[in-house]
Amino acid sequence: MIKKILLAIMIAVPMCAMAQTKIGVISADSVFQVMPETAQAQAQLQEKSKMYDGEIKKLQEELQKKYTEYQALEKDATTPASIKERRIQEIQELDTKYQQFIQTAERDIQQQQQQLLAPIREKIMIAIKAVGKENKFTAIFPEGSAIYTGEDVIDVTPLVKTKLGLK
Repeated sequence: MIKKILLAIMIAVPMCAMAQTKIGVISADSVFQVMPETAQAQAQLQEKSKMYDGEIKKLQEELQKKYTEYQALEKDATTPASIKERRIQEIQELDTKYQQFIQTAERDIQQQQQQLLAPIREKIMIAIKAVGKENKFTAIFPEGSAIYTGEDVIDVTPLVKTKLGLK
């Protein structure tokens, strides 16, 4: 008799726990896109990118000018080989500086992007956790991360947007 009661309890307890499971999904990208801070960060990144683009364009023009001058020297048979070699060396040095500047600019923009977007992502994560606690969710997953989601999975994106004061 006791074995039957224990067996019934062992079967009933997991079933009760399963019945209380509340799963949510969120489209964090859609929340991220409508946040005002995101637009401000993107504007700052575009401004910095334009500054770098201007400098890159100047370097390209200088490189093109040097190369055009070299081509004119190359056609002139009276120009000594040492001058031609010097011009080639200048072009190679300028090209190296150009490539290094592009890499530095990319790293700088990427670093600034991380600095600007990290607080926004953190704010979203705090809101997701708050919605999870307030609505007693067992788990909230990013939308599209599961191979299958049943009909009882709740999209918490609107709740998080409301929590953040977004429309």
